[in-house]
Amino acid sequence: MAQTIYLLPGGYVDDDGTVHRETELAPLSGREEELLAKNIGNGESASLLTTVLSRCVKRIGKITPVSEEITRNLLIADRQFLLLELRKLTFGNKVQATFFCPWPECGSKMDIDFSINDIPVEESKDKGPLYQMDLSPDAAFTNNGEKKYTEIIFRLPTGADQEVISPVVHQNEGLAFSMLLNRCIQKIGPHVQPKEEHIYQLSPKARMEIEQQMEDVAPKVDLTMNAICPECNREFDVPFNLHNFFFGELQTSLNLLYREIHYLAYYYHWSEKEIMEMPREKRYRYIEVLGEEIERMNNEA
Repeated sequence: MAQTIYLLPGGYVDDDGTVHRETELAPLSGREEELLAKNIGNGESASLLTTVLSRCVKRIGKITPVSEEITRNLLIADRQFLLLELRKLTFGNKVQATFFCPWPECGSKMDIDFSINDIPVEESKDKGPLYQMDLSPDAAFTNNGEKKYTEIIFRLPTGADQEVISPVVHQNEGLAFSMLLNRCIQKIGPHVQPKEEHIYQLSPKARMEIEQQMEDVAPKVDLTMNAICPECNREFDVPFNLHNFFFGELQTSLNLLYREIHYLAYYYHWSEKEIMEMPREKRYRYIEVLGEEIERMNNEA
């Protein structure tokens, strides 16, 4: 199976502190499509992405094979980047998405076409994995009358963090952010591996400064699309939900997938294993060629 080499915008830092960025990515096969068809819609897109990446990412730096534990601990931007490239390998570079104008008095349906290559990807300069910052005096941390502390040490969010907070984020964003800080902040002043109570004692200003610093040092995949409504001519930004969009494109029913396998097995006498291990594009190409051949034979009969 053909594999393509990419360079992660962040990189995986191993236990020795080595940063691994060069990545080999293989396209989806029928096995991944079967997995997605069975699991899309269960609300666990972060966990599903971890599994899919562990199957399609063949190498990160010198690390091979790539386990679920490794793909789970990739930075969020690296996972987004790999999903973009996986989408390109599966469906091509062009994206056609449908949105609705957010202005209440309009709400018109609109189509937006763009290229994956045009999505901005920014590499992180400092690979961490830990980052130090100082809170402003107004945001300094105080615990039960202790003196004020400004030093914060944190790591960046990973897929593992996404998996933990994703069931909560749609119900209570504030709680989800507190959970994320509790997982990512490694030190507040003298408090190493701060407790949950320490996180809740951070002021709103401190939380805002920490969030901003995390954003500043993290690699970035800008998934915000700029659009102009053709009806009301208002300009607005559209958040592009990459997970939902890509998984929605792959939401092929199991019945259709199995019919395609039966079709190729019946005429080519290939095994299920051989067909399921084909990339989607190759499988569809064989189906197209076979359909053309059957039509030609019928016309000659």
